[in-house]
Amino acid sequence: MEQKRIVVKIGSSSLTNEQGEIDDEKVKDHLSAIAMLQKSGHEVILVSSGAVACGFKKLGYPSRPVTLKGKQAAAAVGQSLLVQKYTEIFAEHRITTAQILLTRTDFSKKDRYQNAYETFEELLERGILPIINENDTVSVQELTFGDNDMLSALVSGLVHADQLIILTDINGLYSDNPKRNPNAVHFDHLTEITDEMLGFATAEGSKVGTGGMQSKLLAAKTAFDLGVPVFIGRGEGERKLLAVLSGSGDGTYIEKEHAMVVPSKKQWISLFSAVAGRIYIDEGASEALLHKGKSLLPAGVYIVQGEFSTGDVVEVYKERQCIGRGEVLYDSTTLKKVMGKRSDEIDRNMVVVIHRDRFVSTGRM
Repeated sequence: MEQKRIVVKIGSSSLTNEQGEIDDEKVKDHLSAIAMLQKSGHEVILVSSGAVACGFKKLGYPSRPVTLKGKQAAAAVGQSLLVQKYTEIFAEHRITTAQILLTRTDFSKKDRYQNAYETFEELLERGILPIINENDTVSVQELTFGDNDMLSALVSGLVHADQLIILTDINGLYSDNPKRNPNAVHFDHLTEITDEMLGFATAEGSKVGTGGMQSKLLAAKTAFDLGVPVFIGRGEGERKLLAVLSGSGDGTYIEKEHAMVVPSKKQWISLFSAVAGRIYIDEGASEALLHKGKSLLPAGVYIVQGEFSTGDVVEVYKERQCIGRGEVLYDSTTLKKVMGKRSDEIDRNMVVVIHRDRFVSTGRM
């Protein structure tokens, strides 16, 4: 089997018992499977939930806290317990780990996004297994990923993973909640994710976790749109993840028939960048951007809205429809002076407004 880059996401319910404490048997089962993946020549990144679930009992909470300060305190305690356990078990397999805590700000800032990518590349090149969790201790509600399912999807896109495996306690996606409807139909393979399918999934999660199947499907759609194949399901034993890669996993496979990898720069522009303004372009410029793989030139621009600087991201409109967004090579003041002008009327070094490699259409993500 050829070497692949795999992101494995393990949720709280897969790591803890009903009391919210670390379940040693569950943890060892999952980590032995991850170790087997790496020993088989694959690059592996682990996205792990469980910090809050592992910590709240130590703080005296009878169940998962609901307040922000309670969650953050539980995460501060639980994260160290979780990483200590991981470090000990992976050491038995002679695997060195690295802990990475991320917040949404790390994705929204272009330099942090690039630094995260380079860090992952360095670790994987040296055979280190990165363990990622959201930095719950400092995250605030508006800056969180919502759950680690989405974090795993974004990480899988960032590192251009060959497979995202989301492990859960249900064997994939059904047409209805199988716990309530015994006639629910199981989906073995999907080549698209529709709004109707999102409605199939229950939003209910476990007592110790935050995400239900709906959360996992939303995350799967994000990874799917980024060109990463997804598996949602369960398994037991050290070879369960190898079974997933071979196509015999106990769950649902979600992948495009002809997937295209989205470059990191375009991922950042589409998913994380703040929009600083708008520019409106004519029919010819729209055709060149969307269908001919060309860059946007000043001649095609006829309205500039907002104040932005070189390197900012703006939305691109054709009449009243937003057709995409891109990183501009002009500031707003200069662009207003040159918009509508032909290339031979302006400085040759300032011809392109948005380069084709820095433009993402709304239909591509």
